[in-house]
Parts: sequence; C-alpha cells; structure tokens
Amino acid sequence: MAGHLARHELIRKFRALGFAGPISGGRHLFMLKGSLKVRIPNPHGSAAIHASLVHEILRQAQISKDDWDRA
Repeated sequence: MAGHLARHELIRKFRALGFAGPISGGRHLFMLKGSLKVRIPNPHGSAAIHASLVHEILRQAQISKDDWDRA
C-alpha cells in the first residue's frame, strides 16, 4: 500500500469487497456489509487518506491485506 490513498479509491475498493455505501450517518459517512459498519474519513483540505489510517480502517472492517490488494 502506498503512503496515501484517494478517498474515492477507498470507496471503490470497499464496494468491490461487497460493502454498500457510502451512507450518511450524521457527521461521517459509513460503508456497510451485513452488520459491519465502517466509518469512512473525509480528509478536509486533502483528497488523500494516510496509509496508517487506511490500515486501521481495514483492521476494523476485518479485511485482509490480500483481499484488499485483489479488490
């Protein structure tokens, strides 16, 4: 995974992995897959999300690096 990831690419990959959304949830958008709800960051002033935050989002979403790379 590179140093940063564009928000639209994060959403595209989540959809490829079977998540629905993004869905408005008040202050943040969410992606849903079954009962799993994952918050999607909105990087203000920057179109990219840092790799460390992407890694944490993937951990919360229970997505392996292999699955992510294949999406």
